[in-house]
Amino acid sequence: MLIDDYVADLSRALAGPAGPKRDLVVEARDSLADAADALEAEGFDRAEAERLAVAEFGEVTEIAPGFQDELTTAAGRRLAALLFLSLPVSVLIWSAIWRLYPDSGTPWQDRPVWYGAVSRTLDYVQAGAGVYGGIALLALGRGMRWIRRPRTITRSLGMTVMIALPVCGLLSSALTLTSGLPGEFDQMLPVALAELVTSAFWGLLLYGATRCLRLTRTN
Repeated sequence: MLIDDYVADLSRALAGPAGPKRDLVVEARDSLADAADALEAEGFDRAEAERLAVAEFGEVTEIAPGFQDELTTAAGRRLAALLFLSLPVSVLIWSAIWRLYPDSGTPWQDRPVWYGAVSRTLDYVQAGAGVYGGIALLALGRGMRWIRRPRTITRSLGMTVMIALPVCGLLSSALTLTSGLPGEFDQMLPVALAELVTSAFWGLLLYGATRCLRLTRTN
């Protein structure tokens, strides 16, 4: 098998973030090319040198699992970073919205008695998910020398997002429906921008969580 064919098979065998995957495939190609160049310098023709380099490198089925572990960890690291940054940012954005929004004329007093408890619960869920994202980011970064099963952390991040997003969505909906806000509230520019940013964060989190769960799925 020539280098181009081997690298193509390796690329098809791997799944994960595009950037890290491309880097791993390029690294493998460069290593094979260097080995083939050395063999060619010893007197082998190019095709034979490439076949020998590929044979020494190892079968795709032997090499791919190690590369895939790196990609799975990279996917977990990306999701952890997004979880660590996005939820606190969302909390800050909406905190600013509530501070800027004039409370005059808004029937805050008509809110149900459970409104405060639900609001605090939402804050706790968002903060807890963000903190876990930070811990996981550290574990999948500098902590890799001590972590024996980064795959488990990556999967737990996906599960955290899949649980936290619906919970936050339900709690947010309950708060919005009982807040007594005027109908034009959503049409205010700061509110519309905040909703757009929050939706973008949630979409990225959902995508990242789905990928992490797929990569760590047991067959």
